[in-house]
Amino acid sequence: MASAAFEHIEARRGLQTFAGDDDRRRLTGAAVKAVLRLVDAWDGSNAEGAALLGVSESTWDRMKAGTWDGTLSQDQLTRASALIGLFKGLHLLFADDMADRWPKLANRAPVFDRLSPVQAMIAGGIPRMLETRQYIDALRGGL
Repeated sequence: MASAAFEHIEARRGLQTFAGDDDRRRLTGAAVKAVLRLVDAWDGSNAEGAALLGVSESTWDRMKAGTWDGTLSQDQLTRASALIGLFKGLHLLFADDMADRWPKLANRAPVFDRLSPVQAMIAGGIPRMLETRQYIDALRGGL
C-alpha cells in the first residue's frame, strides 16, 4: 500500500523511479534493445553485457535472440539508464570511434583505479555506473 502511495507522489512530481509495474513493462523493450546495441558497439562480451545489466548469461542470450519476454526490475532499469546516458555522453564528448573504444580501455582516473570503465562498472555495480556517467558528464562540461 505504501508503495502505491509513493508511486503516485513521485509520478505527480514528474520523477521517474522505475518503481511501477506499468512503467517497467513499458520501458523494458526499449531499454533491452539499447543496452544490447551499446554493448555490441563497445565490443563487449556476453558475460560483460549480462553483468552490466544485472542478468544471467542465459537471460542475456535470450535477450539477444529476441526470445526473452520478461520485465526488467527497478535496479536493472536503473543500470540501463546509466549505461544509455553514458553512451550518449561519450558520443557527445568524442567525435570519433573513441566514444565506443573508451569503455574498454584501462583508465587511471581515481574512479576506475586502472581498470577499464566496463570492468569498474561490473565490479562496482549501480553506484560505479552512476559515477562513470557523472565523470563523463563532468568532462564534457555537463555538470
